[in-house]
Amino acid sequence: MTENEIAKIIVDAAIEVHRELGGPGLLEDVYEEALAEELRLRGLKVERQLPVRITYKGRILSKPLRLDMRVESLVLVDNKAVTEWNPIFEAQMLTYLRLTGLKLGLVINFGERFVKNGIYRVVNGLPDDADFKRQPKHKDRPETNQDLMP
Repeated sequence: MTENEIAKIIVDAAIEVHRELGGPGLLEDVYEEALAEELRLRGLKVERQLPVRITYKGRILSKPLRLDMRVESLVLVDNKAVTEWNPIFEAQMLTYLRLTGLKLGLVINFGERFVKNGIYRVVNGLPDDADFKRQPKHKDRPETNQDLMP
């Protein structure tokens, strides 16, 4: 399965979780656990709270980064449950992708009235897939993920 195929399943699963639990209103951890279970029910391998060691100038830092989810070892998922979107969430995901060497991440904000409006796709060298439906622009969201590149 490709990153984009996995992402489509994740998006569908997030919508199902939001529909089933209702939302917004619950804590991020609740949505994360429910999403992990929904993805497992769909036959995907999910790793939660994944520790990632960070190397700085040849030395491994003592405090690892904790990633919300990695799905099928290819796609990172960062779960949010906030009422106000902050563009830093996408920038953080891009950093996570660079540190892990992965190409696709999704930031999912379960704090939106309609979760489909809170799904943000962040890429790190992955070609665009015309079949992947892009979400409408958020007023504070950069035009493209390229805006996040240095």
